[in-house]
Amino acid sequence: MLKIENLTKVYGSKRAVDALSLHIKPGEIYGFIGHNGAGKTTTIKSCCGILNFEEGDIFVDGVSIRSDPLGCKKKMAYIPDNPDLYDFLSGIKYLNFVSDLFGIPKREREERIRQYADLFGLTPDLGQLVGSYSHGMKQKLSIISALIHEPKLILMDEPFVGLDPKAAHTLKGIMRGVCDKGGAIFFSTHVLEVAEKLCDKIAIIKDGRLVVSGKTDEVRGNSSLEELFLELVEG
Repeated sequence: MLKIENLTKVYGSKRAVDALSLHIKPGEIYGFIGHNGAGKTTTIKSCCGILNFEEGDIFVDGVSIRSDPLGCKKKMAYIPDNPDLYDFLSGIKYLNFVSDLFGIPKREREERIRQYADLFGLTPDLGQLVGSYSHGMKQKLSIISALIHEPKLILMDEPFVGLDPKAAHTLKGIMRGVCDKGGAIFFSTHVLEVAEKLCDKIAIIKDGRLVVSGKTDEVRGNSSLEELFLELVEG
């Protein structure tokens, strides 16, 4: 579903991502772990077509982000760590705007908006301006907007930051449901306990280079993910 091949992204003289290769298959929740500045967000933004990159290629469901970025974006959704939404729109107008972009018919969008807004407890606030939302409410709105077109691939950068425990639990269930239907999830996180329990596979990145990747249980071995991460990063 997502194939990253020798991705290299350079800022000035610094290689933010250096020859990174990862394959995320349908049905997998794949966690991406690393210290601040390790290259996680740069990798995810490159996969979304937000950032250009110097070397390598990225394929979404077999389509190259270099040659057909629009085709890739139709198949995916991106949830950033700090949602930058249109504050002058109401929540419902923002969701309808996103639905228009993806050509979602009226009946389908209404059903999906109702379903996800109820799940996240956001329905009473959809008539309010996005500018009046708290960070957590904006995060919920961003998640709902990402799910409206039923993407095959969802890319998320620290998706649990700002979510209350109930919303975080709801999101975990939705993530598993997407993968059970043949989709895939690739997300970065600093919450190692979540990655350990939720992810089918994980990858650890340090200074732009892949340190280790594979099935969560195999990568972790007999230690906790936290112990392994600290050992790899400090070592």
